[in-house]
Amino acid sequence: MTSPIEAQGRLPELDPIAIVDIGSNSVRLVAYEGLTRSPNPIFNDKVLCGLGRGVATTGKLNEEGVERALKALERFRVLCRNMKVRDIHVLATAAARDAANGPDFLRAASAAIGANIELLSGERESKLAAMGVVSGFYKPDGVVGDLGGGSLELADVRGDKLGKGISLPLGGLALMDVSKNSPKKAQKIVREALANAKLLKKLEGRTFYCVGGTWRALARLHMSQRSYPLNVMHSYVIPPRDAADFAALVERVNADALVAIETVATGRRPLLAYGAVVLEEIIRQARPKEIVVSALGLREGLLYERLSRADRKRDPLIEAARDLNVLRSRSPRHGEELCDWTDAFMKANQLVESEDERRLRHAACLLSDIGWRAHPDYRGEQALNIIANAAFVSVDHPGRAFIALAASYRHMSPDHNVAPYLRTLATARQLDRARLLGAASRVAYAISAAMPDVLPRTPLACTRAKLTLRLPADLAPLANDRLASRLRALAKLIGRDSEIRIDG
Repeated sequence: MTSPIEAQGRLPELDPIAIVDIGSNSVRLVAYEGLTRSPNPIFNDKVLCGLGRGVATTGKLNEEGVERALKALERFRVLCRNMKVRDIHVLATAAARDAANGPDFLRAASAAIGANIELLSGERESKLAAMGVVSGFYKPDGVVGDLGGGSLELADVRGDKLGKGISLPLGGLALMDVSKNSPKKAQKIVREALANAKLLKKLEGRTFYCVGGTWRALARLHMSQRSYPLNVMHSYVIPPRDAADFAALVERVNADALVAIETVATGRRPLLAYGAVVLEEIIRQARPKEIVVSALGLREGLLYERLSRADRKRDPLIEAARDLNVLRSRSPRHGEELCDWTDAFMKANQLVESEDERRLRHAACLLSDIGWRAHPDYRGEQALNIIANAAFVSVDHPGRAFIALAASYRHMSPDHNVAPYLRTLATARQLDRARLLGAASRVAYAISAAMPDVLPRTPLACTRAKLTLRLPADLAPLANDRLASRLRALAKLIGRDSEIRIDG
């Protein structure tokens, strides 16, 4: 039976937008729900075409790669039509830029996809990759490295400020060609090229942000070998020494012998050693404080570039939490009120928060009711799993663990042994604050039933000895044993006694 109701899993009043990225190794289509501060992909597909294979030595695009790319673009055109995507932006990078037959290919590619193609210069490619990192991290500070099949782009980022970027012919396919399939010979090529990259002199003691499929594949292998408790690539951190040691291993060992190699597409495996060579040399020369993986790059940078200045200033984590609050909670306005209610509680209890801690708490409040459709025994588990694996950006893994744990504790006693695997990522302070926020939320939901306009009338007051919940006279029947028990559990976490006071 066909339902007359439109799907409610999508945000209203958004027009989908698609970006097609014609890279040296892959051709990818990503369609997004709309142009927002926290863009959410609704479709993602790629074909490993190897367009740039041989360009460094022959000067021409790979013929077989051209054929595969054109077929992929024709398919992407149909997919966009099926998704009713009218806003399609197509980008082409190093292979099409450097090859003698690049112009002929771009004309055929434009006809295949049915849209104009923007051929990026190396400098613009580095700028868009850097803007992707700016859009996806909270106050980034370091150097962005976007490693493709044909080139490596580098750009400095400080908050939302970008430095002038550079492009170097150090992509995986390019290195494979000029080194004649020798990672050892590639080391010398990379070392000499990076020695002249003045931008890397600015990286010491700061963060190196890795962008690109080859580096993400390396990080996926590293993550699998560690049995890491999260399956989220964005914001994955690798200490430099560990990253350098792992890169050296990948350079030395046949890719198919690596643990968890099945997580890497067969067509990308030959490039792993060359990506490792570049990463190891960057670490050796620039001495960053940490290596951080970014799932966002030039495609998201293009979306960010198209936003208004006001929209760029929005917090993508909070925007994503608000979207899920709208899509999955019983009352989105209640989530907003819970932010204000817990603001007042934190202030009354004189609990100091950093700016980042406050935004994480607000995100947790907005997400506190997203598991309500599950069976009561599993609501906490479902909320935790949704948040732990959601496509959130602008949050590191400890912060993500805090939000997930707080949303889970909202359904469970603070003494419950929630997700031991996830708790290993959070700090002791975050664990304490997650339990505290969960306990406060349990009080809030007991009096509001997840409905708006109740919490503003029922504040928590705190003295040195006592935590008091004040109820107006018309809400006095809510003061039962269950509410008293939840209030006592919250008071216990802050070392106070508790009472419920009826006003009027």
